Amino acid sequence: MLKNSDFDKLVFEQIEKIPYGKTKSYKEIAAAIGKPKAYRAVANACGKNPIPIIRPCHRVVCSNGKTGGYSLSGGAKLKSILLKIESKPQ
Repeated sequence: MLKNSDFDKLVFEQIEKIPYGKTKSYKEIAAAIGKPKAYRAVANACGKNPIPIIRPCHRVVCSNGKTGGYSLSGGAKLKSILLKIESKPQ
């Protein structure tokens, strides 16, 4: 298991606040933790997420709205599938 830094934990706290069916960009997460230029580090933290079912990193997208990343959790294709599922009415 990967050891998560204090920075990673701040990122994870923000990710857990993203509502079902909504997304935020890596840049928005970086700004929310007070590190507006650290969006690449946010992406790296998402890639180290050990519990993607609980911490929905698939809800974090690129600033242009495209999916990217999600390395440990099945890739961008799985991320797109999860976002599509969440976009359907319940």
